[in-house]
Amino acid sequence: MADARITADPTRMRVAVLGAGSWGTTFAKVLADGGSSVAVWARRPELAREIMQSRRNSDYLPGINLPRGIQSSSRLPEVLEGAEQVYLSVPSQSLRENLRIVRELVPEGVPVVSLMKGVEKGTRYRMSEVIVQELDISPDRVAVVSGPNLALEIAKEQPTAAVVSSVSLATATEVALVATNPYFRSFVNTDVIGTEFGGVLKNLIAVAIGIVDGVGYGENTKASIITRGLVEMTDFAVAFGGRPETLAGLAGLGDLIATCESPLSRNNTAGRLLGQGYAYGEVIAQMNQTAEGLSSVAPILELAASMGVEMPIVSQVAEVLAGTLNPRDIAPHLTTETNEPQGE
Repeated sequence: MADARITADPTRMRVAVLGAGSWGTTFAKVLADGGSSVAVWARRPELAREIMQSRRNSDYLPGINLPRGIQSSSRLPEVLEGAEQVYLSVPSQSLRENLRIVRELVPEGVPVVSLMKGVEKGTRYRMSEVIVQELDISPDRVAVVSGPNLALEIAKEQPTAAVVSSVSLATATEVALVATNPYFRSFVNTDVIGTEFGGVLKNLIAVAIGIVDGVGYGENTKASIITRGLVEMTDFAVAFGGRPETLAGLAGLGDLIATCESPLSRNNTAGRLLGQGYAYGEVIAQMNQTAEGLSSVAPILELAASMGVEMPIVSQVAEVLAGTLNPRDIAPHLTTETNEPQGE
């Protein structure tokens, strides 16, 4: 059975969301509830049909009713036709190949928005850099969204906020106005580097938190790792040109707290399985969605080494992933850095 045909409402802004996982579908709901007409690309035709006919995405957002402002198709030309903004929510490591497919389909001059939090293996590029490269567009057209944004909570319309960042304040503002509704507020900044790295790095710290949780350590240990983790995140981002205040805001500390503290976090869940003794391959097999933190560890450490930035927490996570460090031995390494003064 073929997909149902998408029909646009001429009275509403038309936006496209590529990716029908939990975050892509949730953000489509955010946009639709903000007044846009949303077309979602689902790789699997059966998922596109479910979204169109049942107003559900039972694989990724069980129990959530989707608004009628959302339509879906597995046909990219149909989803992208007439789009005034394009949002990307695919796994970070497959972004480049997906962009090559849609390069000629993205309408000229529209904002392209990354909902992803990852660093590409091999190139070590941020997602916005991959978008600029593969679509051959100006950075002024690219925006990124980051913040304390656990998909299921937002899909349930629990209030939260995010940051929309672009080197062009006009582009960031244009996107933020569309990505705002009664339960979701978007703020803006022009620190793309800090905003993107905040979203990437908090995933790695969340894996560490999951590991110590899986081992059975308590709140003191986790609080120590979160606090020291924020220092690592800030040092790293600033070394690459990010602003420290960005890491102290929604895209840094806010996202870090939400991701580390919630069982809804895929990265926290992956870490917890590692802490319980599962090998890396077994963790991947158990996860039905991508935990971006696992694939970002290696490229982040390569980038850190290139700038002489020390990242003891992320380094220990890498050792656990490699099977060279017992998860029970991770916390002492992470919480006993004594080479700099600490406030009381």
